[in-house]
Amino acid sequence: MRRLSLLCCSLLLSYPLQATQVEVMHWWTSGGEANAVAEIKQQWRAQGGQWQDFAVTGGGGKSAMAVLRSRALAATPPTAAQIKGSELLEWARLGLLRDLNDLAQNQRWDLRLPGFVRSTLSHQGHYVAVPIGIHRVNWLWFNRDLFTRLGLVPPRNWDALQALAPPLLAAGITPLAIGNDPWQLTILFEALVLGEAGHDFYRRAFINLEADQLDSPTMVALLQRFKALRALVPQRFAGLSWNQATAMVVDGRAAMQLMGDWAKGELTQAGLPPGSNIGCLPAPGNDGIFSYNIDSIAMFSLRDPAQQAAQAQLANLLMTPELQIPFNQKKGSIPALAGLPMEQFDSCARQASQALAQAQQDGHLLPSLAEGMATSSYVLQAVSDVLSHFFNDPNQTAEQASHRLRRAMLAAR
Repeated sequence: MRRLSLLCCSLLLSYPLQATQVEVMHWWTSGGEANAVAEIKQQWRAQGGQWQDFAVTGGGGKSAMAVLRSRALAATPPTAAQIKGSELLEWARLGLLRDLNDLAQNQRWDLRLPGFVRSTLSHQGHYVAVPIGIHRVNWLWFNRDLFTRLGLVPPRNWDALQALAPPLLAAGITPLAIGNDPWQLTILFEALVLGEAGHDFYRRAFINLEADQLDSPTMVALLQRFKALRALVPQRFAGLSWNQATAMVVDGRAAMQLMGDWAKGELTQAGLPPGSNIGCLPAPGNDGIFSYNIDSIAMFSLRDPAQQAAQAQLANLLMTPELQIPFNQKKGSIPALAGLPMEQFDSCARQASQALAQAQQDGHLLPSLAEGMATSSYVLQAVSDVLSHFFNDPNQTAEQASHRLRRAMLAAR
């Protein structure tokens, strides 16, 4: 993102499309995600619009952001794009995103959105994206039938989770399904930090970036525990996507997965109601803490009045209960609009909605580090690189990793 020169901010951003046609970039390409996007497409087409899909595969959106940067530099951005968290603000600072305050005022967004959603999507007092849904990131998914058959109890802390390894491995079952994508490993580490060190340490280390926390004895102990989890993952976890890891839990090859509730979309796709055969619990030690990710669609600054009108029409659609309820049911998230009825949602979503309200009340609502909500994309990249290298290097010590983490994070901030 830094490599985008100031020159690109002065480029004329226009993309010739028909009046009601929109090109939307996203990386929602797994089975459950694709079903959720299909809901938007269907409702958009029902309004007479045309949808040009610009889907880029790759969990976490790294590939999508690279493609989007090249389009922006070529002055041919899409009409709208899935951009979130810190990257959303980075794009806004470059002056490439449309100011949505006129739409927000007409639709009374300030009254319809929770405060943390409003602040996440605002830059210098202006809305720069449309919120679609809220994900809880710190979930534990477990195969209930498998646990019952082996007489095991789902873990509520990290000691209990590690204690499950011997009986599961003896039964030929992988304890923890995960791939070696840096973002997947960062989700695992985030849940570990929140469960073992608590919300205050997490805030100080990964939101405030307090130097004395980054290579503290607490961080060293967390990294030691993180490395120990290497014995619980699939033997061939290189290249394993997050949804393939979810499939391992579904078919009983693995017992558990630590992943955001977008995993529920894969359960629905497989015909398994979330909370039944595949159970959901807060990640070990994470009771009362809600680590969030917000799905949002940003509109690019375009000169074509027809395209501006199409953007406004799309934004209006995305901010309706009629769209957000079915979209989030399929995606696994909960609506970004406040106060919508949750009776139609699965038990895990209802649990997430209640946990969100409680965490807001208690001050335990936290932006996800792994999902780019807590800090800049540069710091996140530094953290993910250090964690990935440490997890995969049997010779690197936790003390070495802690020092590297401190240097990398402070250099990137």
